[in-house]
Amino acid sequence: MSQSDYSRVAQAIRYLCDQVQEQPTLAQVAAQAGLSEFHFQRVFQKWAGISPKRFLQYLTLREAKGLLLESRSVLEASLELGLSSTSRLHDLFVSIESMTPGQFKQRAAGLTLAWAVTETPFGPALMAALDGRLCALSFMADPDPAGALAELAGRWPGAQFIPDPAALRPFAAALAGRFRGDPGQPLALALKGTPFQLKVWEALLRIPEGRVLAYGDLAKGLGAPGAGRAIGTAIGQNPVGYLIPCHRVIQATGALGDYHWGAGRKRAILALERARHGQTGVA
Repeated sequence: MSQSDYSRVAQAIRYLCDQVQEQPTLAQVAAQAGLSEFHFQRVFQKWAGISPKRFLQYLTLREAKGLLLESRSVLEASLELGLSSTSRLHDLFVSIESMTPGQFKQRAAGLTLAWAVTETPFGPALMAALDGRLCALSFMADPDPAGALAELAGRWPGAQFIPDPAALRPFAAALAGRFRGDPGQPLALALKGTPFQLKVWEALLRIPEGRVLAYGDLAKGLGAPGAGRAIGTAIGQNPVGYLIPCHRVIQATGALGDYHWGAGRKRAILALERARHGQTGVA
């Protein structure tokens, strides 16, 4: 797909999210993308793996409530097996090489992080890698990376940050594939966090695409039913957006709740995952 088509799909997703209450027609969405209905339908289907109509069907908060109810069986199975008992980290194929704060402090001198901005259908995102392992993926409010870089520097104080699009290109390609529903090859993450944060982030990886859990249910699955607030904080500090799917945790009422990169973006990501899940029948 050309970059222009990619941008048009991203624009169409934003338009659908903004206009969901108006239920725009295919003709209206295609016009926003500057394409004929036939061409737009084909381009959108190729990128997202679903039709624009199906995507629109899931862009409501009511869908989040339905997801929460459907996820009970998934939760029960997870609790029975233990969220940390599986040998593979679900379909995302993400492996984690974690560092405690103490380990990071010992290695802080001379660290160099490569970074680049990549376009996604949910806005531009800053990606950073350390020694060939992805350590950050942060959606940006605008094309200027200054804010995202400042946040990255806060997580990695003392490190050097070098713009290196070539080093991040494989990660950008892998991310684009995952947005299309293709898990692709394994990715390695370098995560710096407390043992509790790492435990929460690994648990998030076991929430299947197309499903959600409530904060309290995630806490119960982690064996810490009274730690809902601490788990919410750990989720909010997730350094790798989308790949570690913190967007799949919602409130017990079915409301989407907070998201570090914006509630609208969370709604759009969940809708795309749910639509793809519904079409393919993935359990």
